[in-house]
Amino acid sequence: MNAPRLHEDTIESVKERADIVDIVSERVVLRKRGKDYLGLCPFHEEKTPSFSVSPSKQMYYCFGCGAGGNAIKFLMEVGKQSFADVVLGLAQRYQIPVKTQAPEDYREFQRQLTLKEQLYEILAVAGSFYQHALRQPQGEEALIYLQEKRRFAPETIQFFELGYAPAGWETLYRYLVEAKRYSALLVEQAGLIRKRKTGDGYYDYFRDRLMIPIHDIQGRIIGFGSRTLGKDEPKYLNSPETEVFVKGKTLFALDKAKGAIAKQDRAIVVEGYFDAIALHASGFKYAVAALGTAFSQEQVRTLSRYTESKQVIFNFDADAAGLKATQRAIGEIERLVYSRQVQLRILNLPDGKDADEFLKSRDDAREFYQQQLDNAPLWLDWQIQQLIQGEDLKQGDRFEKVSKAMVRLLAKIEDGNQCTHYVQKCAEILSQGDGRLMPVYNKNILTSLGRLRKSLKRNKRKKNNDIVRDNKSNLEPEAEAISLQKKAEQNLLKQAEELLLKIYLHCSSYRTIIINALEEKDLIFSLPQHRFVWQKILGLYSQQEQNLIANLQDLSTEFPEQLAKIGHLFHLTETQASDLVLRVPLLIRAAIAALEKVTYEKNLNYCLTKWKKLDLSADFEEMKYLSQEIQDAKQKIAELEKERYFSIFDLVE
Repeated sequence: MNAPRLHEDTIESVKERADIVDIVSERVVLRKRGKDYLGLCPFHEEKTPSFSVSPSKQMYYCFGCGAGGNAIKFLMEVGKQSFADVVLGLAQRYQIPVKTQAPEDYREFQRQLTLKEQLYEILAVAGSFYQHALRQPQGEEALIYLQEKRRFAPETIQFFELGYAPAGWETLYRYLVEAKRYSALLVEQAGLIRKRKTGDGYYDYFRDRLMIPIHDIQGRIIGFGSRTLGKDEPKYLNSPETEVFVKGKTLFALDKAKGAIAKQDRAIVVEGYFDAIALHASGFKYAVAALGTAFSQEQVRTLSRYTESKQVIFNFDADAAGLKATQRAIGEIERLVYSRQVQLRILNLPDGKDADEFLKSRDDAREFYQQQLDNAPLWLDWQIQQLIQGEDLKQGDRFEKVSKAMVRLLAKIEDGNQCTHYVQKCAEILSQGDGRLMPVYNKNILTSLGRLRKSLKRNKRKKNNDIVRDNKSNLEPEAEAISLQKKAEQNLLKQAEELLLKIYLHCSSYRTIIINALEEKDLIFSLPQHRFVWQKILGLYSQQEQNLIANLQDLSTEFPEQLAKIGHLFHLTETQASDLVLRVPLLIRAAIAALEKVTYEKNLNYCLTKWKKLDLSADFEEMKYLSQEIQDAKQKIAELEKERYFSIFDLVE
């Protein structure tokens, strides 16, 4: 959604209502420390909490990386959203009326906002329809299935809002479109109906199915999972992806589990909806389910926001398909687990059962599950066990296969101590109880590890050297131009900062807009004389704002040198004043864009300078990082140049 230019009244109302602790605690596990809260910083990897949140100041600050700001800045950074998008989201959350700078902006905003809001509304109404249908005669079979086959109590069925989609081809369509008068196009966009391939009309996407609502983190229905009650295929069917539902970013039951995950400091991930529901019903309320897709890095990062120890336990089925799914899930997040950004454990239940089946299989199932959960092995231990499962190490070919697989597994371990531990563990397994062979196999594994790592490094270097050279040759001419840009950059900065200060001093009705614009873009005055006067302005902001220029001039006795450098800002000719007043909104936009442009140009120059110093043979990862930074900076500079489409130099002369 393209966010409109927001009125300062809306921005101020949001700032007043948004509580920093509530907002941050949705992403970070916070612990009370005196009058403030402490947690692990979401902006850099750390093991000891250094991220502080102050309720009294409504600010956050990380003593490790220096990240800091208010609630709006936090959401902008963690969600990679614009200032306006964050403010709009908070306005919806706190039900604050939205004002925009221009009527046409408001109409477009209402149109776009209405789309998502109507989708949420339609999905909520559909959820109520399915719940009601479950209690009708047509839903009797589905209700019996839940109560007798799944053994779900009425309160569990109600808590998870389970329902039934009737067997007719147009039952939901008639209810939503003909009875409730929702647009057929919107109902289709919600993923509930589809156009017929031949002829006109629509048909229901879900028919004769048990319905499981999928909620976002705020508890709104964004889609549905379903299970057939007959022989239709597929057995399980999810909503198609929509404007509000993206499978790879969603975890079933996270809205209900997030509090328990933070309290237990771990999360269980299962394959199916019914596994998650059964675990919640048995008291394991920190369980979530994937949505039939490979478990993604984004999903595991979402989970880890709620657990300080970053402990995630995969409890997929222990049959062949479940083991394959576990291996696939590990592969998706391999980089995170090898670098220990996630503490991954694997739980396989006896007899190949899934969690739902197991919890119904014995009287002491809950206690046994808890025991299995507490003793779940780390993923590397589990992987090693999988390698030797069913293998006769007394057979030469089997022994060679297993030992090579062990080396490949250990080669990606980044931590030296962890690698040493697992080398010894593998040597112990290969020695098959003969202590005399332990040192031999230990040495052999280390030797093989060294060779494999050198080979991998050599191949990677050979593959990427051409890429590095090509990129380096393309960027070197730009690096040579750095010194030529600095003078123009300094002039642009001076003109833009002076322009903003003049508007602030002489056009009092735009002062809040300038402050908000600077805060939104996280900009500061860079030149010493401008930074000085801005600090004094902010000091007088709430006390003597009416006579601002006079009060600033009064400081000349205390700060004569500083005031001499900016004294010209206090005076305007009639022509300058008239020109300023007529074009203030455009001038502010151009000046802010200029300040932003200078900031991105500085970052571009810094990256280009580092680029020149790259070692072609050893710095490929750094090259990739700098290449992306340079590309992003160039793109942003081009956008900002278009935004300030008229010349600042002409406007301030």
